[in-house]
Amino acid sequence: MNGRLQPNAALLQAIAAGAVGLRHSVRAAVCVPMPYLAQAQALLAGSVVPWGVQDVSAHTEGAYTGEVSAEMVADFDATYAIVGHSERRAYHGEQSGLVAVKAQRVLDAGMSPIVCVGETLEQRDSGETEQVVGMQLGAILQVLSEEQAARIVVAYEPVWAIGSGKSASAEQAQEVHAFLRARLAEKGAALASVPVLYGGSVRPQNAEEMFAQQDIDGGLVGGASLHAKDFLAICQAAQAVSI
Repeated sequence: MNGRLQPNAALLQAIAAGAVGLRHSVRAAVCVPMPYLAQAQALLAGSVVPWGVQDVSAHTEGAYTGEVSAEMVADFDATYAIVGHSERRAYHGEQSGLVAVKAQRVLDAGMSPIVCVGETLEQRDSGETEQVVGMQLGAILQVLSEEQAARIVVAYEPVWAIGSGKSASAEQAQEVHAFLRARLAEKGAALASVPVLYGGSVRPQNAEEMFAQQDIDGGLVGGASLHAKDFLAICQAAQAVSI
C-alpha cells in the first residue's frame, strides 16, 4: 500500500525505460495498488513491462461491496494478479482454499496468478516448512487442470524474512524451491516451465546469489521495487545469471 499519482508516474516511467535493455530471457512486471491500475496501463502500454494487481476477489460479480473481480482487472489489460500473499493470509485470514478459488478466477479472466506460499519462523523452527508450503501449493494444484496449472507463477515467501531486512540464505531458498518444483512436476510435465520466484526481502545485494541457484527463477520484489534504481539493479542481476 504505497504510491501516489505523481511519484508513481516517475517510478513506472523509469522502470519502463530501464527494462528496454533487458534480454528476452528476463521479464519484469509490476503489480500496483488497485486505484493505480489505470495509471499503470496508460504509462506502460507499449512498453516491455506488463502490469497487474496485488489481489482479486474470489467472486465474479454481485453484492460484494469493496471487492474487485478478476474480470474487472482484466478490463485494464492486466497480465498478473498476486494471490495468497503472506500479508493477506496473516492480516485477512485467507486460507489456502480461498487462495485456490482466487487463482481460478484469475485464470478464468485470462491472466496469470502469482501464487504465494511460505512458512512462519515458528513453522520453520519446527521443521514444518515443506509440510506448510506443500499444503499451500497443493490446494492450488488440486483445483486446476494441468493446462491451467502450467499458466501460474509460484512465489516462495519465507514469512520470517519479509520486511525484516533478513533473507533466507541462498541454500535455504534453493532447498524450498527444489521441493516446490518437484511438487509442480507431480502435477504434469507441462508445469516444467512454471516460474518459481523468491520473495523474501530481495535486494540488489543478494539478488544475483539467489538467482544463480538452480531452481530460483527470479524474485517477487517488495520494498526494493519502490525505487527504480534498486528494482532495475535486481533485473540486471537476473540478466547476469541468465547468460
